[in-house]
Amino acid sequence: MPLRPIITLPDKRLRLVAKPVAAIDGEVRALMDDMLETMYEAPGIGLAATQIAVDARVIVLDVAKRRDDSARADPICLANPEILWASEELSSYEEGCLSIPEYYEEVFRPAAVRVGYFDREGRRREIEADGLLATCLQHEIDHLNGVLFIDHISRLKRARIIKKFEKAAKLDAPEPKRPPRGSRADAQKPGAASDF
Repeated sequence: MPLRPIITLPDKRLRLVAKPVAAIDGEVRALMDDMLETMYEAPGIGLAATQIAVDARVIVLDVAKRRDDSARADPICLANPEILWASEELSSYEEGCLSIPEYYEEVFRPAAVRVGYFDREGRRREIEADGLLATCLQHEIDHLNGVLFIDHISRLKRARIIKKFEKAAKLDAPEPKRPPRGSRADAQKPGAASDF
């Protein structure tokens, strides 16, 4: 299972709407395996196929590893995921993204969702989620629709982040670094940032 390069801002492929997967076959399962390995190595708790420049509606996630590094991996692989229901109640979470490294912002999303999808064996499934899992599902499904977490913050903050990444790309420099988050960097604190 090879690691895949993760594309970052300002790569325009992050804004494309991914195409549905026609069938869950060996190629799609291999993609899911590559995505999981890439996500764990990054490290992150979620990854969309569009983040590795693959035009397919596939996401993988594992929020168990976020809560406890010693936890057994409990990955979920979803093909053609769609949000079937979302609560009216909102919750906030400080989100980050493997495609926007070193940036974290508070994002408000529905507190609970029900998502329909096809698993790695091609079976139709549904998952109900709240908390971190609900946030991660919504974040990754957004990626498949060309939406980034920074689209859920103020225009001013979003414009500043995009400008920094565009400037870094023009200079062919590494991604811009944000100052350490101090006490917010505590990964075990409820509501602390995660890279999806």
